[in-house]
Amino acid sequence: MNYSEQTVLRAFQIYTKLARDGVANKDAVQLYRADDEIRGLLDAFSREVDCVVIGTSEQLFLIPETKLSPFHVSNDWIKRNYLRSGATNGDIYLLYFSTIILFGSFYDSYQSQEPTRQFLRIDEWVRFIGERIDQLKTHDEEELKQLEKEFSYNWSLIIEKWEDMDDIKETAKKQSGNTISRFSFMDTVKRFMVDQELIQEIGNDEVTLTEKAKTIIQRYFMEVEYNKGIFEFIYGFEREDEYAGNQ
Repeated sequence: MNYSEQTVLRAFQIYTKLARDGVANKDAVQLYRADDEIRGLLDAFSREVDCVVIGTSEQLFLIPETKLSPFHVSNDWIKRNYLRSGATNGDIYLLYFSTIILFGSFYDSYQSQEPTRQFLRIDEWVRFIGERIDQLKTHDEEELKQLEKEFSYNWSLIIEKWEDMDDIKETAKKQSGNTISRFSFMDTVKRFMVDQELIQEIGNDEVTLTEKAKTIIQRYFMEVEYNKGIFEFIYGFEREDEYAGNQ
């Protein structure tokens, strides 16, 4: 397809902003939706760096699709910028697990299209993680190893990390700094998610999903093609329990 110089330049200007900032404004959203050529060019530019362009009503985002993308946030980068000195891959796995639990907490099933709650309290988030950890512990060692192969998550290490955290001060409303506690760890995960524009703090130790997060969840976490059944697995326990209770 032949594109005019003006079209190519405009598309590249938007892509440059996305590559630099990860986000573009409402004008870019309108062009992306209204102009097939600009949309096609932006999608093509993004594919070249293993990314995808997603949009809300107000913003466009450049989201890495694979670890090969130069825009992918590496485990080492997260360790350096968010986790305490000496952090291991176990801390990274637990951070990812905590993120998935938060996402799932806003939806009534892994195939929901819209959130079914407006906000989540941090203490609820901690409790939900504990419940999912308890469910993981119902599997024996061999089952966990098989599940680790299936989902590429080190479930045993996630359980170990969570269990090892000091919960003596769990009743405290706020914790931060280097205290190795569950609330302290969640404070770190929250900070990471706020910086990535996935959640917003709304006061009273409550957070809500951003439009960016909702769009990513709908596009990836709710599609089996991308999520590989991770939501169904983690939240399937709940449905199994409910089904058993109705017998």
